[in-house]
Amino acid sequence: MKKDPRTYQKRSQRDYSLAFKLQVVQQVEKGELTYKNAQSFYGIQGRSTVLVWLRKHGTLDWSLPKQYTLENNSELTPEQRIKQLETALKEEQDRNLIYKTMFDILQKEHGIKLPKKSLPKQSNGSKPKEK
Repeated sequence: MKKDPRTYQKRSQRDYSLAFKLQVVQQVEKGELTYKNAQSFYGIQGRSTVLVWLRKHGTLDWSLPKQYTLENNSELTPEQRIKQLETALKEEQDRNLIYKTMFDILQKEHGIKLPKKSLPKQSNGSKPKEK
């Protein structure tokens, strides 16, 4: 009885030596390979195996990138804070200009009228005046 060559063969987990792991980590940290290139070059099957090695054996910080927010004000000088706010304002102004241009193009070239959002009507809290 012959086995069908098209049948699925279970992939086995490989154990890598510490020396091999350190070699891969060193190549990635030197910039010779990216972690994905190292993974394909050495035939490492796990998607995150090299990243785990980098975090465990590497000398660089491979944690998630820092998110720069406006809340991180404590270590900034007033000049740095002003510069940060000016940059954020400029980005928002650019984004606003893009949206306005996009809406104008939709209206002029495609005839699509976009309704403007109106503010909700505020009640004044009193009953209507009677005549």
